[in-house]
Amino acid sequence: MFNFDNPPSRANTYSFKWKKYEGQDIIPAWVADTEFECAAPILDAIHAETNTGVMGYTLPNQYTPAKDAVIRWLAEKHDWTVEADWIVWVPGVVPAFNVFCKAFSQHDSKVIVQTPNYPPLLAAPKLNGLERLTAGTIKLDGRWTLDFDELEKHAADPLCSQLILCNPMNPVGSVFTAAEIDHIAQLCEKHDLLLCSDEVHCDLILDTDVKHIPAGRVASLEQRSVTLMAASKTFNIAGLGTAFAIIPNRKVRQQFVNATMGMLPWVSKIGLVATEAAFTQCDDWHQSLLDYLRGNRDLLVSEINKIEGLSMLAPQATYLGWIDASGLKVDNPQQWAEGKGVGPSPGADFNDPEFIRINYGCSRGMLQEMLKRLKT
Repeated sequence: MFNFDNPPSRANTYSFKWKKYEGQDIIPAWVADTEFECAAPILDAIHAETNTGVMGYTLPNQYTPAKDAVIRWLAEKHDWTVEADWIVWVPGVVPAFNVFCKAFSQHDSKVIVQTPNYPPLLAAPKLNGLERLTAGTIKLDGRWTLDFDELEKHAADPLCSQLILCNPMNPVGSVFTAAEIDHIAQLCEKHDLLLCSDEVHCDLILDTDVKHIPAGRVASLEQRSVTLMAASKTFNIAGLGTAFAIIPNRKVRQQFVNATMGMLPWVSKIGLVATEAAFTQCDDWHQSLLDYLRGNRDLLVSEINKIEGLSMLAPQATYLGWIDASGLKVDNPQQWAEGKGVGPSPGADFNDPEFIRINYGCSRGMLQEMLKRLKT
């Protein structure tokens, strides 16, 4: 029904992803946007908006159709009933977790961040004058999960007041189980931590027996959490700069909003219109995308594990493959991959230099070509 095998060309589009290796015979497989064309209802909604001929101010909070769309999507896809007032529009999850650091900490506060993690999240504490404590990731029962012993040790630090997590986890692709979420909730209650949960990949669950559990849906976390989401990664509209925070606690929500004032711009009406269309008219496209990504994921895992020196666990979610390159015995796995004509994200940026991260949100043919190059 939907053709993901023939994505539009990114040539001459000033794509951030493709600009990095412009003029080189290197396939870009790094930053987390996909190669797929947006679903037709999203493009139609954007065209209808631009056809009005007016690009004036729209206060995001007053554009109720987008909030209604978020409420509908969270109820149907994540069994989470949220109130319209809980939704705070932000121009991306990256500014949102930086606002979180700013809003709820003192100058000498410490913030726990799981690692490996994507570079902007790792950088957020220092950018806001805070000390970062890292809770590592370990292999357990064939998947990656948090090192809860390390997490508990840091949570007990009296100067630690915040915890920032990524669920699904980027780059390792794991989805927290109910037991893991409960463990996190217990630690937050015990040590009075406020949780920021970056859930931007929550609609990209590939394992059919896995369910995403939003942090704010958990009763014991509802009043001590900021849950960040967006249509951006799933529907390939990250360039429209539109995301949202779900903050049930009124006091926490007001502190968060106050910290944005004078610092963050309003999200655009085009971004709101695109989000509305994604969350109301694109269910079939979304399911087809998941099926396609499952095929890509399975191919990547199978073939990577055949390459001497490389190994990976199958990610439960996202379109990002976290590949262990330690077996190559090379000083720089990133340079090794680029020398083969493939441009992943360097693991060093995620706090583990022995890994690389490959974006498989692309056509099957493009992925097959990447794998062919890595094997040569």
